[in-house]
Amino acid sequence: MMSFSSKVKEELSRQFSPARHCQIAEIAAIISLCGRIQISEREQYRLKIHTENIAVARKYFTLLKKTFNIKADISIRQGIEKHKSRTYTVCISAHEDALRVLQAAKLLDRYGNVEENMSLVQNVVIMRNCCKRAFIRGAFLVAGSVSDPEKFYHFEIACTEYAKAFQLQGLILTFGLDAKIVRRKKYFVVYIKEGSQIVDILNVMEAPLALMELENIRIVKEMRGSVNRQVNCETANINKTVSAAVRQMEDIALIKDILGFDKLPDNLREIAELRLLRPEATLKELGETLDPPVGKSGVNHRLRKLSGMAEKLRGG
Repeated sequence: MMSFSSKVKEELSRQFSPARHCQIAEIAAIISLCGRIQISEREQYRLKIHTENIAVARKYFTLLKKTFNIKADISIRQGIEKHKSRTYTVCISAHEDALRVLQAAKLLDRYGNVEENMSLVQNVVIMRNCCKRAFIRGAFLVAGSVSDPEKFYHFEIACTEYAKAFQLQGLILTFGLDAKIVRRKKYFVVYIKEGSQIVDILNVMEAPLALMELENIRIVKEMRGSVNRQVNCETANINKTVSAAVRQMEDIALIKDILGFDKLPDNLREIAELRLLRPEATLKELGETLDPPVGKSGVNHRLRKLSGMAEKLRGG
C-alpha cells in the first residue's frame, strides 16, 4: 500500500506550473538538493540527478522537456541486494543543454563558475510567490517526507548543507508557517510538526488531494479526542458522585448506630433516611424528592452537617 508521503509526491509529480519562471524555480530546487554537475578536462558540463523515486525522475524529465525542450537520458540501476531499491539517473549529457539549464537556474555566476545563490532577497529564481511555491515543491519532491497523519504529524525536508536548509526555512516562513531546523547526522532537516501547518504547506505546494485527505483525518482525530475527553470527564464526575455517596452512607450509618435518628433535627433526619433509601441518587434528585423540595446546595449543606457530626463521633 502506498504511504501518505508517496501519495503526496505522486500528486506533486503531476502538478505543473504554467509559467516558465516557476518551472525553472522547481528545476533549480531539484538540482540544488539532488543534482551533480560534472566538468570534463575540456570544461564540458554534464548535469545529473539521482533519485530512488520514479515520480521525481518523471517530473524532472518532463520539466526539462517543457521548459527547455531538452530530452534528457534516463538510466535505471537495480541494487544488488534484494532490499535495495532502484536508483533513477536523469542526465543532460550535451554541454550546451547543461549550460542553458544551469544559467536559467542561476547556478552559474557571471564568469561561468558553478555557484549557488542562497539569498532570499537577491535570488531572482525565487523572487515571486508562485516561484517560492514551485521551489518548495521541488525540494520536497527530492528530499522531503511527511508522516502518516493517522499516527502523528511531521513534515520535513533534509538538506546536506546548513545554508540550503536556512534558505528553505526562510521560503517557508514567508508563507507564515513555523518551520524549524534540526541537525540529524549529516543532514540539516527543515521540519513542521503542527497538523494545521502541514495542511498549509500542502496548500503552498499545491497538493489539494493530499490536503483534503489530511484534513479529513484531522477532523476525525479531533472528534475522537473530543469524545474521549467528554467520556473521561463524565466518568470522573460519576466516580466523584459515587465516592461522595459512599462516604455519606458510612457517616449516616455511624450516626444511626451511635445516636439514632430520633436525636437529629427533622431536616437532618429526613435527608439521612432518604440517602439510605436512595444511595444512587444525585444531590439534585434527593432535593426534588423532599417535601417541600430543596435545592442542590441545601441538600449538600445538610449532608455536610451530618458528615461533621460523624467526624466528631469518630473522634470520641
